[in-house]
Amino acid sequence: MFKESIPKEGQKVRIQSYKHDGNIHRVWKETVVLKATEDIIIGGNDHTLVTESDGRCWVTREPAIVYFHKELWFNVICMFREDGVYYYCNLSSPYLYDGEGIKYIDYDLDIKVFPDGKYHLLDEDEYLVHKKRMKYSTDIDEVLKVNVDILQQWIEQEKGPFATDFVKIWYQRFKKFMK
Repeated sequence: MFKESIPKEGQKVRIQSYKHDGNIHRVWKETVVLKATEDIIIGGNDHTLVTESDGRCWVTREPAIVYFHKELWFNVICMFREDGVYYYCNLSSPYLYDGEGIKYIDYDLDIKVFPDGKYHLLDEDEYLVHKKRMKYSTDIDEVLKVNVDILQQWIEQEKGPFATDFVKIWYQRFKKFMK
């Protein structure tokens, strides 16, 4: 049995995404912890190595701020591109940090948010396939539907990581860590 802990500010951690069946989905090699409490972890990375479950590797193209919440079934990646901030939101289990990395289960559904505030729910077909194949319970299905609604409300209300000040403040803090 492991003891869950809280990473320290400035610590570099891995992010490990799993699928419902326990198989690894994707690993981000290095993210700098900008803030960590019992409920949230905010981190930053730039040009970090990502390894897919099939062993394929790639490097992120831009700086990003990541937001994880202990009770919400989603996490948010705020990506800084030339034409503005894009958000990629993963519907997922709440995170767990065990000293080895930030870990969560990816439940296929994603929401992409564009700099103009428009957003799209993605991968509904993949969700339906995996729901059947991996036998997602009715409870998980309901929790994910509720969290899609919460996430859409946050986007529309510019709440949490979707607030303009959020990305400005945490991006500036990340740049200080990178110097």
